[in-house]
Amino acid sequence: MTREPDLNVVGGALQPCSLADSAVPVTGFYRDGCCATGLEDVGSHTVCAIMTADFLEFSRAAGNDLSTARPEWGFPGLTPGDRWCVCAERWLEAYDAGHAAAVVLGATHARALEVVPIDALIAHAAQPDPVE
Repeated sequence: MTREPDLNVVGGALQPCSLADSAVPVTGFYRDGCCATGLEDVGSHTVCAIMTADFLEFSRAAGNDLSTARPEWGFPGLTPGDRWCVCAERWLEAYDAGHAAAVVLGATHARALEVVPIDALIAHAAQPDPVE
């Protein structure tokens, strides 16, 4: 099965959300570091979010504990500052409740727009790292 090209919410090529050389496991439905998606990704893991303590707590309380290590899955748990491809519906739920994490627009898949309004993503866009 072939997939359509992966585009981000601002119309460019999808950028990586996390890199294999970080302490965080490689993110994405396909575990390729990108928030790429396809028909088999029923959860739409398309929003590249930068974890905060507030978002992690909200997610845990909503039934998706991302901060607890799960060694049996090779998952050490996420901490504030980690980047992770989260489900678009969960991010929107957190947004509606006032707990949204910052979003990396270039690494957020265009399919997230099927669930999340672009204005919400832009309002929570992560600021680019300053040039050294």
